[in-house]
Amino acid sequence: MKKLDWYILKKFLTTFFFCIFLFTIIAVVVDISEKTDDFVRSGLGFKGVVMEYYIGFVPYIIALLFPLFVLIAVIFFTSKMAGRSEIIAILASGTSFRRFLVPYWMGGIALGLLLLYGAHLVIPTSNDIRGSFETKYVNGNSSYNALQAQGHDIYARLDSFTYFGIRNYDTSRKYGGPFFMHRLKGNTTLIYNLRAESINWDTTKGKSRWVLINVFERTITGLKEKTLITSRKEMNFNFKPFDLSHDEFAKDKLNSPELAQFIKLEKLRGSEDVNALKVEIYRRTATPIAVVILTLIGAVVASRKVRGGSGSHIAMGIVIGIIFILMDRFSTIFSSKGNLPPEIAAWIPDTVFLFIAYYLYRRAPK
Repeated sequence: MKKLDWYILKKFLTTFFFCIFLFTIIAVVVDISEKTDDFVRSGLGFKGVVMEYYIGFVPYIIALLFPLFVLIAVIFFTSKMAGRSEIIAILASGTSFRRFLVPYWMGGIALGLLLLYGAHLVIPTSNDIRGSFETKYVNGNSSYNALQAQGHDIYARLDSFTYFGIRNYDTSRKYGGPFFMHRLKGNTTLIYNLRAESINWDTTKGKSRWVLINVFERTITGLKEKTLITSRKEMNFNFKPFDLSHDEFAKDKLNSPELAQFIKLEKLRGSEDVNALKVEIYRRTATPIAVVILTLIGAVVASRKVRGGSGSHIAMGIVIGIIFILMDRFSTIFSSKGNLPPEIAAWIPDTVFLFIAYYLYRRAPK
């Protein structure tokens, strides 16, 4: 790397982290003003609020507009360089425009990798922390939580040939009943049937498993039938209490390995939300790549010296960022509620803006 690369890269990273730091402070101040009564009512104190809420809120708010702030940071410092004729001097010295973009590539890839790691592993944990606090102290009296506490019925598929159901399952107590399970052969012939008075998630004795009470089992082989009655039976099903909670924000709280496993389980059950889950896991990779693409777009757009200066460049950057966010939202909705494949929906914004970046690069004065 040459001095020019370090010069541009330093300006890129310092401008970006300053923008993120400033925006995060503003977001935290606004959030505190809105939730002051909730914090007082929780009785946690300053340290408790920070450790149980803001340690999750800050990564969430940073990740929310990460690509947009990368774009704005690139446009801001590059426009300043163009306004001072630094870019003209760099190109006049014999440096090609392609070589000029190398530090932008490096900075974009570095920030993209940072977001990639955060999106797959860190942000879901922070969403879980933030969501748990809001559910307990902010939205504790909402009708949604009241409904969850009353219990609900569940009927789903355990695997390709096994179906189960729970009546009046209580997500808070992790208890429900009656419980039943059917296993079929060839989708038409019943070969096993189990009924239990209740089902409970037991974490005693150092291990977690489902416990069935007053169990009646039937095993059918041709014309023969075998029955078994037990007062207590421990079962290791492939679902956990979290999988039965019907949490509409579950995809935001699971890291990528957990989400991939959850998708497999939902596919077995024949869930209608599989597309939304798939879009989420694909977006966690597509958005960091979008950071690199937006970095190049910002560099190309702001490298030209214009009469409006930085103001017109930043306005253009904000418009581009808003279009990207809207396209990302619309593609997600079309996949979740329509027939658009999740793989295509997650990558549509990146593909469109990649062509835009190439078009702007070809038209840029070199």
